[in-house]
Amino acid sequence: MAKDRGPDPQRLDVAAFAAAGGALAAQTPQARFARLSSSLLALPGDRLPPPVDWSANGETRPVPGGARANWVHLQAQTEVTLQCQRCLQAMQQALAVDRWFHFVGDEDEAARLDEDSEDDVLAASSRFDLLELLEDELILALPIVPRHEQCPQPLPMGADEPLADEEAPNPFAALAALRRPPPGD
Repeated sequence: MAKDRGPDPQRLDVAAFAAAGGALAAQTPQARFARLSSSLLALPGDRLPPPVDWSANGETRPVPGGARANWVHLQAQTEVTLQCQRCLQAMQQALAVDRWFHFVGDEDEAARLDEDSEDDVLAASSRFDLLELLEDELILALPIVPRHEQCPQPLPMGADEPLADEEAPNPFAALAALRRPPPGD
């Protein structure tokens, strides 16, 4: 549900949005972001995850030569459910995005400027999908290896692990058998 009616975030005219000093804010269900959702742990029962609260503000900034550059400030926050890679239990993880994006005329210019700039440079469009960019940023905000600071339950000891005094089979024994010459040679 949009808090403020304005341009369509899925068909955003970036240049017009920036020139107007546009502002968008909304709460979008996590389920709307299919790629993000595929990385998350499903909640039990009919519980819904919290929505993604996000906002975008456009502005233009002067550049040498009298032109103006288009910028969009994207902010978002939500909480997702992931699987702890240590204890394999569900865990909650806050995600936050706070990024500025510099928009330029086309892909070639964006690639050229992106090499020499610390800023994120993207090609502007009259039908830019801001929600796709937001989803990309949320995915990038996910931890590489999700895990609790301290797992809620002690980790189970592996029943399959050999005891210290048991001798494990030598993995190279099979290779040694293959190196033996065949009988009769």
